[in-house]
Amino acid sequence: MQNNTDSTKTISNWSNFIEGDVVNFFNNNSLEKISLEDGNGNKAKLSRQKDESIKIEYSSTTII
Repeated sequence: MQNNTDSTKTISNWSNFIEGDVVNFFNNNSLEKISLEDGNGNKAKLSRQKDESIKIEYSSTTII
């Protein structure tokens, strides 16, 4: 059985991964859009805005 601490840790790890490694990959490869899914209900979409900022949308699923 998974407790709330494990769920919070998983969500935190997902957002840290997206905002760290994925953003670096996105920038290093001059991408315009990318979508990711980890198979556990966590999804993310990144897109480059007109002002060169990066818009990140992500969702996560917690099973308890």
